[in-house]
Amino acid sequence: MTTTAPNVLRTAFQKSVANYWNTNQQDPVNLRLGEVDGLYHHHYGLGDYDPAVLEGPEATREERITRELHRLETAQADVLLDHLGAIAPTDRLLDAGSGRGGSSIMANHRFGCEVDGISISEYQVGFANEQAQQRGVADRVRFHFRNMLDTGLETGSRRAVWTNETTMYVDLFEAFAEFSRLLETGGRYVCITGCSNDVMGLRSKAVSRIDEHYICNIHPRSQYFKALAANNLVPISVVDLTAATIPYWELRAKSALATGIEDPFLTAYKEGSFHYLLIAADKI
Repeated sequence: MTTTAPNVLRTAFQKSVANYWNTNQQDPVNLRLGEVDGLYHHHYGLGDYDPAVLEGPEATREERITRELHRLETAQADVLLDHLGAIAPTDRLLDAGSGRGGSSIMANHRFGCEVDGISISEYQVGFANEQAQQRGVADRVRFHFRNMLDTGLETGSRRAVWTNETTMYVDLFEAFAEFSRLLETGGRYVCITGCSNDVMGLRSKAVSRIDEHYICNIHPRSQYFKALAANNLVPISVVDLTAATIPYWELRAKSALATGIEDPFLTAYKEGSFHYLLIAADKI
């Protein structure tokens, strides 16, 4: 069942982001990959791809690539869930910026716990709740039209909170303050994100192109750690996933699903101006 907190969209930027995701309902990348097994993701992939998908009959080449891209995206979600720590079936988790719900459904399947997902896209919320219903887990996995900066959820109610490629749409200090409020003491926050490498100075042309494409505001790497420290969130693990995500983009660039943003991602990663990080931090 969808629930809505009052005043979900509070700024012109939030309204523009919500409109982007509400009107990109038929994005072939997310939909075609999700149709492989019914897990719909809104993030990218990790790991080497099988070169065999580029070989074989031309008539089935795109199907092979699509399945492989989906496998890499699901592997990315598994890496994130691996870092949530010990989760009991009685725990409650929050997926902040839950998209079409794939990672939330995976978390429930792995841990057996309750998962709430929130998004500022009403379309995504409806889609994700439908997926939970179809899988028979709607009593344990619920999606809500809410703002991650002010969720309206109970203080100290979550064992873990995660964001998967969604922090570039929010102010990090505001977001991490809300996540810290929601977490119980000793609870875990896990973030996978692309961030600019501020060791190199101002953001590169390639990073700026990614910003423009997704109507987002990619944060510098240092900003994440400043915002965590300001909100009683202490990193326990930081993993540079940059090298591990490059194969995904190389394969996607060879696919009919390519959107044109593949080259800026590959350029930014390979020149070192953009990093793909996993950060796990505990609430103290």
